[in-house]
Amino acid sequence: QVQLVESGGGSVQAGDSLRLSCAVSGRSFNAYAWFRQREFVASTSWGGASTDYADSVKGRFTISRDNASNTVYLQMNSLKPEDTGVYYCAASRRMGRFTRVDLYDSWGQGTPVNVSS
Repeated sequence: QVQLVESGGGSVQAGDSLRLSCAVSGRSFNAYAWFRQREFVASTSWGGASTDYADSVKGRFTISRDNASNTVYLQMNSLKPEDTGVYYCAASRRMGRFTRVDLYDSWGQGTPVNVSS
């Protein structure tokens, strides 16, 4: 059974940092991404060498993956109130990296992030 389990969300002040984790079990995937609700945030291809970011988070967020532990991370620095939302981890069997919701096969349950000013 495939499971993606996010953790690390919470309530912080503007300027703070959070690191989200996504523990993947059941199978390995080729591409992973983070979405805020259905809005693309960041993605990484197999191996983690190729990444993509929404313009709104470039320079502040970093997506990474640890293939040994099957965990995907989203390091979020310099958080802003507009970063508030529920963050979902998504996984795709396709090769490459994608910004579209419909190209991802499996999703986690989401972890909430609230950034206050």
